[in-house]
Amino acid sequence: MINDQPTLLALDFDGVLCDGLLEYFQTAWRTYCQLWSIPTGVSPEELAPLFYRTRPVIEIGWEMPVLIRALVLGISETEILQNWSQIAHNIIQEEQLKAEIIGPHLDRVRDEWINTDLSGWLGLHRFYPGVIERIKPLIKDGFPVYIITTKEERFVRSLLQEQGITIPENQIFGKGYKRPKYEIIRELLASIEPTPHIWFIEDRLQTLLSVTQKPDLNNVQLFLANWGYNIQKERDLASESSTIHLLSLSKFSQEFSAWLTVE
Repeated sequence: MINDQPTLLALDFDGVLCDGLLEYFQTAWRTYCQLWSIPTGVSPEELAPLFYRTRPVIEIGWEMPVLIRALVLGISETEILQNWSQIAHNIIQEEQLKAEIIGPHLDRVRDEWINTDLSGWLGLHRFYPGVIERIKPLIKDGFPVYIITTKEERFVRSLLQEQGITIPENQIFGKGYKRPKYEIIRELLASIEPTPHIWFIEDRLQTLLSVTQKPDLNNVQLFLANWGYNIQKERDLASESSTIHLLSLSKFSQEFSAWLTVE
């Protein structure tokens, strides 16, 4: 049975509420220049649009500078979108690198930037059109809005506070929780009385598919944000799915009942 109204809204942050592409590229670029060197023959201004278009292939942070490496090496967008896992594996093997080294290096670059220029770092994040206007009244009225994200909670909170939004302490699950999102959803179902009707909005199809594989979560309504970091193939799969709803930014701004309608 489909609940046509949620009693709890669970949202991913990057790719659903906030567009962090500018920050992703700048952090990845700084990391790349330290692990490799500043490339000749191509500028960051030329690489950035290619990076933005291929960003949906990234699953883990260490892959971002490797994606820049792939672009510098001239690997095409089509190849990257179709065969990223193998490309990333080949690059780190051939260049004798390890994810266990690249990831912490990327984190250090980001941390140094944050420590020296927090306002500049925060300034590279943009909220998608209409999302703040949609969730702000909900939160003000006490509707339970939860954020489930791999971003650090303190940054999520800072970015939202700049928009005049304060979410209760226990309603942001950030990077520090180190648990799959489906486990957090499961915990919400078990800990809140009465059992909530959860609607979960995410921009990564694989994350939503992991929820569909858990029989105890089959009453959670799942939505793929088509404005986030995903590709057309994933959006097509969501539109054909019986368990995942494809959600547009225009629908997100409407009443909940509109979210379940087919465009």
